[in-house]
Amino acid sequence: MIRLCAFADEADPSLDGQIKALNKNNIHLLEIRGVDGKNILDLTDDEAKLAYEKLDKAGIKVWSIGSPIGKVDITTDFNEYEKKVIRACELANIFKCENVRMFSFFKALESKDKVIDYLKRMVEIGKKYNVKMCHENEKDIYGDIEPRCTEILNAVPGLYYIYDPANFIQCHQDPVMSLKMLYDRAYYFHIKDALMETGEVVPAGKGDGHLQEIISRLSGDKVLTIEPHLKVFAGYANVDKTELKNKYNYNTNEEAFDAAVKHTKELLINAGYHESKEGFSK
Repeated sequence: MIRLCAFADEADPSLDGQIKALNKNNIHLLEIRGVDGKNILDLTDDEAKLAYEKLDKAGIKVWSIGSPIGKVDITTDFNEYEKKVIRACELANIFKCENVRMFSFFKALESKDKVIDYLKRMVEIGKKYNVKMCHENEKDIYGDIEPRCTEILNAVPGLYYIYDPANFIQCHQDPVMSLKMLYDRAYYFHIKDALMETGEVVPAGKGDGHLQEIISRLSGDKVLTIEPHLKVFAGYANVDKTELKNKYNYNTNEEAFDAAVKHTKELLINAGYHESKEGFSK
């Protein structure tokens, strides 16, 4: 069974709007990142519990805390920064999910040993909360391209991996090589595509990220998180400090979100999957 998940804050900043967008598109998993104008890490316990109750009532489960953990300079005081890692794990427990999305630090290319040490400490914190720490390849961090992703996965036992094809393309990484080396190591996938020539984000299957191959090679139970990035959304500047370049134009965030889901589902159908209320199966 293939289950779809999404960063629904790209459809609407409000949790009510996110629930509406998910239900409209028959998606029952959320990678929670922004809630009513707040980054997930800024929620209080009471706010998080209220959000959980609202999602649970709507039949939506939180698959992962879409945190920005690790999107800081390697020079940060990690003893202090650990508080944010702990907070992400506490929130995972409140939302009854077992995954936290995270990164491997800016300005860190000359600081391999420090990166490895900090990632190991993150994984150990996660274990204390029964949480899987899931590293996403991302431009400008240490784990931006395949060789360094492979390096940290080999060096950090217990670290999980999220494969994001568009981020590789925006780092000018050959998608054939990244797929060859990392596909089988992916715990789950972010569904986002881009053009190699310009770095522009496009709907799944319209770029150079080999999205159809990624989906056609799936086997067993997998989760695909749709991360549209097809239109600037509320809070984007707090999520990614770079310019969002788009090839396609959409009138609203809801329209862009719906388009991202539509193209993802088309790739699944092309690969022989059939949609049901629970997800996609062959």
